[in-house]
Amino acid sequence: MEPGGDHAVADAPREKCGVVGVSLADRAAARPLYYALYALQHRGQESAGIVTHDGFQQHSHVERGLVGDAFDEDDLASLSGHTGIGHVRYPTAGSLDKSCAQPFSVSFKSGSLGLSHNGNLVNADEVRTDLEAVGHAFTSDGDTEVIAHDLARNLLEEDLVRAVKHTMNRIHGSYSLTIAHDDTVLGVRDPLGNRPLCLGELEDGYVIASESAAIDTLDGELIRDVRPGELVVLEPDGSGYDTYQLVDSGSTAHCFFEHVYFARPDSVIDDHLVYEVRRDLGAKLWEESGVEADVVMPVPDSGRAFAAGYADAANETTAAGEPRADDDDGVEFAEGLMKNRYVGRTFIMPTQDERERAVRLKLNPIRSTVEGKSVTIIDDSIVRGTTSTQLVDLVREAGAEEVHLRIGAPPIVAPCYFGIDMATRDELIAADRSVAEIREAVAADSLAYLSIDAIAETLDASRTDLCLGCVTGEYPFDVEEEATDRAVDRPSIDDVPADD
Repeated sequence: MEPGGDHAVADAPREKCGVVGVSLADRAAARPLYYALYALQHRGQESAGIVTHDGFQQHSHVERGLVGDAFDEDDLASLSGHTGIGHVRYPTAGSLDKSCAQPFSVSFKSGSLGLSHNGNLVNADEVRTDLEAVGHAFTSDGDTEVIAHDLARNLLEEDLVRAVKHTMNRIHGSYSLTIAHDDTVLGVRDPLGNRPLCLGELEDGYVIASESAAIDTLDGELIRDVRPGELVVLEPDGSGYDTYQLVDSGSTAHCFFEHVYFARPDSVIDDHLVYEVRRDLGAKLWEESGVEADVVMPVPDSGRAFAAGYADAANETTAAGEPRADDDDGVEFAEGLMKNRYVGRTFIMPTQDERERAVRLKLNPIRSTVEGKSVTIIDDSIVRGTTSTQLVDLVREAGAEEVHLRIGAPPIVAPCYFGIDMATRDELIAADRSVAEIREAVAADSLAYLSIDAIAETLDASRTDLCLGCVTGEYPFDVEEEATDRAVDRPSIDDVPADD
């Protein structure tokens, strides 16, 4: 168990966000940050922001909405300086107003500070109370401001590296941070590496980002992932970087759901290309629970790589694991569901009937692909079950004789408290139902999920080095009224010296 006992997080803002920071030699940072945020747009659509520093003062622009709506040419022109950080936000709880938009900026005696955060602290209320007791005033209910205030306080008394280390040992939970302290950009990953963060090299500088896809967008080269518990400090002139291993927990808690659903397929996270992971998971799904069918089709877009791997494996072996005969046509991989990309998260459905039938606005079956055939639908997950039920109905109505459902993740039985948008237990269809009961609820001819062991094997990781809280109900961080899967030994600031 972590120091401090149980921590309540149910009412805290839980962020699934994207962060980025750049330090360049001789060009403005604003536009590269803007492009990088575009590459990370899938990680947050509620607000976008950039903070830069020109060597004399800090500049900030933060606005609600998508990246393309939050900035115009004048906004980017006002963000002068060769260094800066950016953020895209999608809140899953807490305030939706601009007060929680990021990067969060503060000015204090030792300079200026900007901070972008992906993740969720489990002791934010405790730290906030302590800071308020010594005079800190807060303008939001988000945990990002808590981190910023704690770090600013430490910077009044300590050098940059030791101040960051002090804050890391004070806050508990999941976090990947990009920080701007005057014209110095930093990247920090929590000691268990729950949320992703990586380092890249550009032609004229360096970049830190949630995903390598942002580095690719800037024509950069991925150097490596930021290690759990590591601080990366970019030189203000873009000439290099320093690293400091500030905390070493001895274990990790990488979020497996980043690979299954959340990250872009073209990103490399913890040394694994997400697209290839999903294809491999699809192949394992066939090995574990393949069912003979005429057509395999994905639920767009996140089910596509799973379905491709599943279909390839199905055309190599039968469901019984025997090699396909030369005259066996195997299974057809087809795009049987077309997605309407203009129906987003904010579509308003005022009645229950409209909500239940909203999937028809987003997805439409191709009748010729499914009519008169047995069909296997591949999706990345089932959360509430509403979409799966509607999809099965749609495909049946389009003429499918059989509809089988295969899921590229284990059943989601518990909420996520650390940065992925999940429903409550009352809303999770797998929280209190068996697979057979879920199959009956979604009206599929068969249903199977991927095993946890298959996830761990594909990621070349032990189960104890993955965060599996949403599929086991046991978490790597202390959460009030939730089980903890293992003790986390978190060294104090005095135990681990800074690499000065």
